[in-house]
Amino acid sequence: MSTRYFTEEHELFRQSLKDFLQKEVVPHIEKWEKTGHIERFIWEKFGEMGFFGIAYPEEYGGMNLDLFYTVIFLEELQKVNSGGFAAAIWAHAYLAMTHLNKEGDEAIKQKYLAPSITGEKIGCLCITEPFGGSDVAGMRTTAVKKGDTYVINGSKTFITNGVYSDYLVVCAKTNPELGNKGISIFVMDRETSGISATKLDKLGWRASDTGEIAFDNVTIPAANLMGEEGKGFPYIMQHFALERLIMGINAHARAEFALEYAQNYMSERQAFGKTIDRFQALRHTFADCYADMIVCKEFNYSIAERLNKGEYVVKEATISKLRSTKMSDEVIYQCLQFLGGYGYMEEYPMARLARDSRLGPIGGGTSEILREIIAKMVLDNKDYKPAT
Repeated sequence: MSTRYFTEEHELFRQSLKDFLQKEVVPHIEKWEKTGHIERFIWEKFGEMGFFGIAYPEEYGGMNLDLFYTVIFLEELQKVNSGGFAAAIWAHAYLAMTHLNKEGDEAIKQKYLAPSITGEKIGCLCITEPFGGSDVAGMRTTAVKKGDTYVINGSKTFITNGVYSDYLVVCAKTNPELGNKGISIFVMDRETSGISATKLDKLGWRASDTGEIAFDNVTIPAANLMGEEGKGFPYIMQHFALERLIMGINAHARAEFALEYAQNYMSERQAFGKTIDRFQALRHTFADCYADMIVCKEFNYSIAERLNKGEYVVKEATISKLRSTKMSDEVIYQCLQFLGGYGYMEEYPMARLARDSRLGPIGGGTSEILREIIAKMVLDNKDYKPAT
């Protein structure tokens, strides 16, 4: 059934992805949530199915499909009820790999991007620092050029796939005195001497490995510089539009999943001689939640369409993340309430959904930072330009 955004081919892809997730992923989710370690075999299965290559060039093993295949991929990942698993997968496929594809030279693409598409290598993106948070320009990690090498010193934190990944895409200052104009971006192998990682214990996203990473005189070849020296900040900003839209799509998808579960529960749960979906107070609250979710979903689709056409939608993607993550928190909070005491029990999905959703307004730029970005663009006529 074709719609404005999705063709019959899209829907066939959605169904095959659903079947794959139910068969290969869902049976292992509880174990991964408990151990905080997603086993290696599933990455390879994703690679075998071509899911990591959806958005990438065919010459590296990808399929170069339109952005709505990615939308479907993200939406269905949210419906296995593990924000951590979903985050590990999309952080590899759309954070680390995006930089490899956009800034990496041919040698880097052959060494890192191609095996990332097959699932042989797992990547992470290292931007956030312990003292910087959302202040990317304030990063302290340095990369000093010495002959045909760079020496990296510093630390990163809150890095998804930060412990078990095979390579790291790392932002560091090559010219600290230039502020955000002195940031460059590198790729390095996990086993490089001087890299150490500590696993963080989180409220939610329990299945994913989130790490604090230290770089102690890490020496890498100068050829591991991606793009131009000093252009790291605009590269990061350029890709934030995709990251923020991804988090907006994730938010509407998990809210939709919560509502679907709540609707089914309410249609079966009886109180005072009737199912609780017959009580006006609950019906009207559900209607409000559903309306809020649909507004965000339709907005996100419209922005995905514009991004797919090559438009630079940094303002709109920022709005997507800001509003959708707020909506998701509010909707899931209310869906938990629909379940009453059962919503607070770990054997029901709402407890995990509530924990996992709370990361939305924090990760990828806090809501406070996003409001300031929107204010600058609207009130101060600030114009962010793409780097490439």
